[in-house]
Amino acid sequence: MDIPENVRSVLRALESAGHEAWCVGGCVRDALLDGGRRPEDWDAATSARPEETMAVFGGRAAPTGLKHGTVTVRTEGGPVEVTTYRIDGVYRDRRRPESVAFTRSIDEDLARRDFTVNAMAWNLRGELRDPFGGREDLKCRILRCVGEPDWRFQEDALRILRGLRFSAVLGLEIEPGTAAAIRRNREGLRAVVAERIQTEFFKLLPGRCAAETLREYPEVFGVFWPELLDMAGFNQRNRHHCYDVWEHTLHALAAAPGDLVLRCTMLLHDVGKPGSFTLDENGVGHFYGHPAVSGRMADGMLRRLKCASDLRGTVVRLVEWHDKDIPRTDKSIRRALRTLGEEDLRRLILVKRADNMGQAPAFRDRQKELDKAEEILDRLLEEDACFSLKQLAVKGGDLLALGLSGPAVGAALEELLGRVVDGALPNDRDALLEYLQGMQTAEGDSVSPGPA
Repeated sequence: MDIPENVRSVLRALESAGHEAWCVGGCVRDALLDGGRRPEDWDAATSARPEETMAVFGGRAAPTGLKHGTVTVRTEGGPVEVTTYRIDGVYRDRRRPESVAFTRSIDEDLARRDFTVNAMAWNLRGELRDPFGGREDLKCRILRCVGEPDWRFQEDALRILRGLRFSAVLGLEIEPGTAAAIRRNREGLRAVVAERIQTEFFKLLPGRCAAETLREYPEVFGVFWPELLDMAGFNQRNRHHCYDVWEHTLHALAAAPGDLVLRCTMLLHDVGKPGSFTLDENGVGHFYGHPAVSGRMADGMLRRLKCASDLRGTVVRLVEWHDKDIPRTDKSIRRALRTLGEEDLRRLILVKRADNMGQAPAFRDRQKELDKAEEILDRLLEEDACFSLKQLAVKGGDLLALGLSGPAVGAALEELLGRVVDGALPNDRDALLEYLQGMQTAEGDSVSPGPA
């Protein structure tokens, strides 16, 4: 295992002072995975008490969590968290133990951890400490709890979502006993604060096996987003769809790139369908207005998880636009660019592609229409087509010089931009000012020159 030099230096310093020191947890798991994953964080565990760790590193050490034995050491390669071996006390709030007891045993420290693949340690000499068979589970792509699964999830209910996240991201199959305990204890998630649920859930969604995990455990996700449960088994009664609403959603989600915005959009894009369903006289199902309904529901669901406003706004916008027909013409693409901007229009095309891949195979030819839209978009951007006020050939100062002021300036700029986007006017300063003067004259407004 290739331990970064800054982490190695921390471990060496602790060992030189007479203490044990190991890399623990997720960094060991990721480094041992087949194919290898570059660990994002490197955590160290030591037999040294927190005050002993502070003494080893002096001014480079900060007491960031002394109650739980954590000291953060500053290194040239970034901060390294060092935590004293510990045994957790009773969990009464399903979040943190009420007390911890420090121990000199690495095995006792590993025994308090959630899953076997996270209960391994590695030291500078390449020794692996693996008292619960985590390496074999990792080799077999299995996720199982350390000890009794019900106890683990009753201690901290968030471990339920952590387990599902590891399954979705790492492609681990949850062993039957752990899976059953996840389902039995799912209601414990109601006691977990929204921000903690959001963190785990948003790490899960981009996972390569996210659709499979959602499909396997809908009742778990339904604890905090019950709206999802209404989609399961809902027959769409429409020739465009060979799946129910939930299965369509999961196929569309799997077809989207592993990006949080896109995956969240695909999960929520049809959440309003059950409430929008109507059946015509021929027995065909319709969902008139479902994008707007889905957008409102998505907004409320994301607010409940305390989602950041920029992410929430983007997801809601894409949900509302996912079913809009954008004709494959320069004018229509420029109009969409004006409203959405390049980044979100490209996202919308990906959303439409994924949505189509979740429909009946006979209608997959819509991908060709999306190819055309993307070609037009690329060409317009290459031609530096104007679709924003920033690109407009006239600015607010030009209009002030014509005598306009206040809200009239903004209104005039928007009018000019609309004309340029629609192709009615060229993005040329003289042409735009001439049009504006002519419009004012036609309205009977005399334009006085501004002050020199």
